[in-house]
Amino acid sequence: MALPTADVLFGESPDAPRLAKTDLADRFDNLMKAVDAMPTRHLDLAAMNQAFSQGRGIDFTPQPTTVHGALVKTLESPEIAKSLSPDQLSSLTAALGQLKSQAPDMVKDITNSSPIASGLVAFDLESPAKMLAPRPTPLRNRIPRKKGVGLSHRFKVISGYTGTGTGGVATIHPGISDATQTNFAPQGSGNPLYYARGPKISYAGYDVVVPYAQFSVSDQVTWSAQYQGQGYQDIRQLSRTSLLYASMLLEERMFLMGRGTSANNFLGAVAAPGNVTVTARAAAAGETPISGSAGNVYVKVTSDAGDFGQSVLSGMVSVAVSAGQVVDVTCNLPAGALGQRVYVATAASADPGDAARFYAGRSGYSTFTIQGALPNSGAVAASVVADTTAYTNGYDGILPICTGPQSGYTRQLNAPLSTSNPGGEFQTAFAALYQSVKADPDRVLFNGSDRKQLSDSLKSASSSNYRLTLTQDEVSGVTLGDVVNTIINEVTGKGVTVEVHPWMPQGNTAILSDTLPMPDTDVSDVWAAWNVQDLMGVDWPVTQFAYESSSYWLGTMVCYAPGWNGAITGIKAA
Repeated sequence: MALPTADVLFGESPDAPRLAKTDLADRFDNLMKAVDAMPTRHLDLAAMNQAFSQGRGIDFTPQPTTVHGALVKTLESPEIAKSLSPDQLSSLTAALGQLKSQAPDMVKDITNSSPIASGLVAFDLESPAKMLAPRPTPLRNRIPRKKGVGLSHRFKVISGYTGTGTGGVATIHPGISDATQTNFAPQGSGNPLYYARGPKISYAGYDVVVPYAQFSVSDQVTWSAQYQGQGYQDIRQLSRTSLLYASMLLEERMFLMGRGTSANNFLGAVAAPGNVTVTARAAAAGETPISGSAGNVYVKVTSDAGDFGQSVLSGMVSVAVSAGQVVDVTCNLPAGALGQRVYVATAASADPGDAARFYAGRSGYSTFTIQGALPNSGAVAASVVADTTAYTNGYDGILPICTGPQSGYTRQLNAPLSTSNPGGEFQTAFAALYQSVKADPDRVLFNGSDRKQLSDSLKSASSSNYRLTLTQDEVSGVTLGDVVNTIINEVTGKGVTVEVHPWMPQGNTAILSDTLPMPDTDVSDVWAAWNVQDLMGVDWPVTQFAYESSSYWLGTMVCYAPGWNGAITGIKAA
């Protein structure tokens, strides 16, 4: 900051006659001489020791930290008082008082909040942004992708012939004698021809038509976002990468739980749960009683179809709740349901309606327990105006096929996994699949919590099939925990891999065959993705101040042998 001029420091009040420039110069020179004549010293360690040894103190009075403070302290020194006349001192003091209000910098420090609130500091921003969004696609990485043409993918299936025990073809006895006569008349002929030979075998088969559907997602980057992000991150590159991963993740979820409409030869919509009941009971250990005043609880439920939707609402049921109670919502889940979603409202007497019936959560099996504080915000039942379990532009994924009518085995457990016979539910499934079509599955897809429950069942099993062994080198450092990674098929002796799928809804498992355990089937892969056009990216022409991109693919997923797969659903969370 520049020093005040001589006219400001030594000039008289505005009403007084102006001083001659020579008088102003003389006063300014006298001030500078007095300042220069002030004694100075450097207080080093030796001087401090000498002062203490002589019994003299050291002045530790805080020194001025502003320009104004320094000038005021200078004027208060005896040396200045002797060098200037009383009029000159009075004039200087008045001038500094005026400057204090006119020049704030004379009285302010430079700090992290002054003179700018955000501070005169560098911004330590690390670039680029960290990508913490998970993007696993294990099914997409595994399932073969094949080239399709036309409107749909078609194939024909010979599902059985005499002796296979499949396809509804009866088994016959092949024994003959010399006198055996068998009708070999051509179909539709009224003139039967009998020959001395064994009976003819029979066949069963069917056509499969799997329509193709189009899929796409899009993104947009405004020009301002792209240009203002320069030096930090390439926003267009981020957009394209995110668009690619979003497309792959959505296809992964469709592979797992997508559902097409019956009009397109797929399984169609999932029905609403039936026989919904609500029961109030005392809260058990680990449960939180419903909070708030006692009253009635009004409930509606839908069938959960996974990430892509839910069925229409069930009918409304209600129950009176007393203090210290929870409410169990129990229903019959229809085929294909992956659980139930529960909507609840509370009122002292009359049902407040779907607009006040808030989403309380989901359960992977037939019972959901309402407890704790009832929801009063979020999704409401009134928003469930139509079924969203099946889509015209969609196809059936793994879970719908494995729980559908052509599946080789389905069981809705509605209980936790067995602890008395860990893995027994899957042994039952393996035996049923082998009995029906001689299937020998390759893997089972689990939700993470359900796999943990299976692993924990070994430790709590009443049988002696689990033993903890500590070796000498583990005495002071034990590795805790165990996990089931394979279930031995007790029918065929094959090891069935246990895998966690990142998007599997809790309460559901899929038992899958990747290949068929028999030769000459002309089925190289049980599951395959057929695409007329595989995933591609499109950069649209610039028609506004934005860069726009889309993904696009045209295809479907095919299961050649549904009967070699199965599902166990309704697993109660541990």
